[in-house]
Amino acid sequence: MIRAAGVDEVTDAGFDGDVLRAEGPVLVEFTAAWCPPCHQLAPVLSAVAAEVGDRLKVVQLDVDSNPVTTNAYGVLSMPTMLLFRGGEPVKSMVGTRPKRRLLQELEDVL
Repeated sequence: MIRAAGVDEVTDAGFDGDVLRAEGPVLVEFTAAWCPPCHQLAPVLSAVAAEVGDRLKVVQLDVDSNPVTTNAYGVLSMPTMLLFRGGEPVKSMVGTRPKRRLLQELEDVL
Protein backbone atom coordinates (compact mmCIF):
# COMPACT_ATOMS: atom_id res chain seq x y z
CA MET A 1 0.00 0.00 0.00
CA ILE A 2 1.18 3.52 -0.74
CA ARG A 3 0.91 5.49 2.49
CA ALA A 4 -0.16 9.10 2.12
CA ALA A 5 1.78 11.33 4.51
CA GLY A 6 -0.35 12.46 7.45
CA VAL A 7 -3.03 9.86 6.70
CA ASP A 8 -3.60 6.96 9.11
CA GLU A 9 -4.09 3.37 8.01
CA VAL A 10 -7.15 1.46 9.19
CA THR A 11 -7.69 -2.31 9.19
CA ASP A 12 -10.55 -4.78 9.33
CA ALA A 13 -9.91 -5.15 13.06
CA GLY A 14 -10.03 -1.43 13.81
CA PHE A 15 -12.57 -0.25 11.24
CA ASP A 16 -15.50 -0.21 13.66
CA GLY A 17 -13.74 2.00 16.20
CA ASP A 18 -11.67 4.12 13.82
CA VAL A 19 -14.37 4.83 11.24
CA LEU A 20 -17.86 3.74 12.23
CA ARG A 21 -17.70 5.17 15.76
CA ALA A 22 -15.68 8.28 14.89
CA GLU A 23 -16.98 11.62 16.18
CA GLY A 24 -17.03 13.44 12.85
CA PRO A 25 -16.98 12.55 9.15
CA VAL A 26 -14.33 10.09 7.93
CA LEU A 27 -13.03 9.72 4.37
CA VAL A 28 -11.75 6.20 3.72
CA GLU A 29 -9.61 5.51 0.68
CA PHE A 30 -9.63 1.85 -0.35
CA THR A 31 -6.19 1.42 -1.89
CA ALA A 32 -3.61 -1.14 -3.03
CA ALA A 33 0.13 -1.14 -3.69
CA TRP A 34 -0.41 -2.42 -7.24
CA CYS A 35 -2.80 0.44 -8.17
CA PRO A 36 -1.14 3.26 -10.21
CA PRO A 37 -4.05 5.73 -9.72
CA CYS A 38 -3.76 5.13 -5.96
CA HIS A 39 -0.15 6.35 -6.17
CA GLN A 40 -1.41 9.52 -7.89
CA LEU A 41 -4.07 10.08 -5.22
CA ALA A 42 -1.70 9.75 -2.22
CA PRO A 43 -0.36 13.34 -2.33
CA VAL A 44 -3.90 14.65 -2.85
CA LEU A 45 -5.08 12.84 0.28
CA SER A 46 -2.09 14.19 2.21
CA ALA A 47 -2.93 17.74 1.13
CA VAL A 48 -6.63 17.33 2.00
CA ALA A 49 -5.77 15.88 5.41
CA ALA A 50 -3.42 18.79 6.09
CA GLU A 51 -5.98 21.37 4.97
CA VAL A 52 -9.21 20.08 6.54
CA GLY A 53 -7.97 17.49 9.05
CA ASP A 54 -9.60 19.41 11.88
CA ARG A 55 -13.04 18.81 10.31
CA LEU A 56 -12.53 15.55 8.42
CA LYS A 57 -10.60 12.43 9.36
CA VAL A 58 -8.81 10.94 6.31
CA VAL A 59 -7.69 7.30 6.42
CA GLN A 60 -6.53 4.56 4.05
CA LEU A 61 -7.43 0.87 3.97
CA ASP A 62 -5.31 -1.67 2.05
CA VAL A 63 -7.77 -3.88 0.14
CA ASP A 64 -5.38 -6.83 -0.08
CA SER A 65 -4.78 -6.96 3.68
CA ASN A 66 -8.38 -6.15 4.68
CA PRO A 67 -10.80 -8.18 2.54
CA VAL A 68 -13.62 -8.22 5.12
CA THR A 69 -14.21 -4.47 5.04
CA THR A 70 -13.52 -4.26 1.30
CA ASN A 71 -16.16 -6.91 0.57
CA ALA A 72 -18.63 -5.54 3.14
CA TYR A 73 -18.83 -2.26 1.20
CA GLY A 74 -18.69 -3.86 -2.25
CA VAL A 75 -15.49 -2.09 -3.27
CA LEU A 76 -14.38 -3.39 -6.67
CA SER A 77 -12.28 -0.55 -8.15
CA MET A 78 -9.25 1.22 -6.74
CA PRO A 79 -9.05 3.86 -5.61
CA THR A 80 -12.51 4.08 -4.09
CA MET A 81 -13.22 6.69 -1.47
CA LEU A 82 -16.17 6.30 0.86
CA LEU A 83 -17.27 9.12 3.11
CA PHE A 84 -18.74 7.97 6.41
CA ARG A 85 -20.85 10.04 8.75
CA GLY A 86 -22.45 8.62 11.89
CA GLY A 87 -21.23 5.13 11.02
CA GLU A 88 -22.90 5.09 7.59
CA PRO A 89 -21.41 5.57 4.12
CA VAL A 90 -22.96 8.76 2.72
CA LYS A 91 -20.88 9.29 -0.44
CA SER A 92 -18.83 7.14 -2.80
CA MET A 93 -16.19 8.39 -5.24
CA VAL A 94 -14.20 6.16 -7.59
CA GLY A 95 -10.94 7.17 -9.26
CA THR A 96 -8.36 9.84 -8.75
CA ARG A 97 -9.05 13.56 -8.85
CA PRO A 98 -7.23 16.81 -8.09
CA LYS A 99 -7.39 18.29 -4.59
CA ARG A 100 -9.68 21.15 -5.60
CA ARG A 101 -12.29 18.79 -7.06
CA LEU A 102 -12.12 16.44 -4.09
CA LEU A 103 -12.63 19.35 -1.68
CA GLN A 104 -15.60 20.53 -3.77
CA GLU A 105 -17.13 17.04 -3.57
CA LEU A 106 -16.67 17.06 0.22
CA GLU A 107 -17.97 20.61 0.75
CA ASP A 108 -21.34 19.50 2.11
CA VAL A 109 -19.70 17.68 5.05
CA LEU A 110 -16.99 20.18 5.91
